[in-house]
Amino acid sequence: MHGLVKLLRRTPVRTFVFYPLITIAWELAVNRGALRLEPIFLPLMLWGYLQYRLCGLYRIKRGGGGPGLETPPERLVAGGPYAYTRNPMYLGHLIYLTGLTLSFHSLLAAAITLVTAIWFHRRVVADEERLAVRLGEPYQHYCASVKRWLPGLF
Repeated sequence: MHGLVKLLRRTPVRTFVFYPLITIAWELAVNRGALRLEPIFLPLMLWGYLQYRLCGLYRIKRGGGGPGLETPPERLVAGGPYAYTRNPMYLGHLIYLTGLTLSFHSLLAAAITLVTAIWFHRRVVADEERLAVRLGEPYQHYCASVKRWLPGLF
């Protein structure tokens, strides 16, 4: 049981494994064994996962550190996808969850997406405080010039 709890503490495991499984189980239960699937939205899930994965590899290659902020980057990464949004990996999670919501017409997945978005926002604010201390003035300049979530919006 301890191993499962430890595994579920990992954000990618929750987003890309646990949330889809509980959404599908919930929708099967609510719809008496039938899934309402809109395949047109499945590419959002693929896009979100690939964005998370590829941006993570890019960040590790350019900035060092590990995949999460448990092992933070050693250098500022301001190029590639990070030139458009400060949080492309977290944004990938949210794109994936939006795809999950729309693909299964799921109110549960919509609630998960909303709660996850709020949680990510709070986490990002705390992460940014730590990164400002760790990376200094270049990071503060980066924050002033690149939006936190959506390029050109916010």
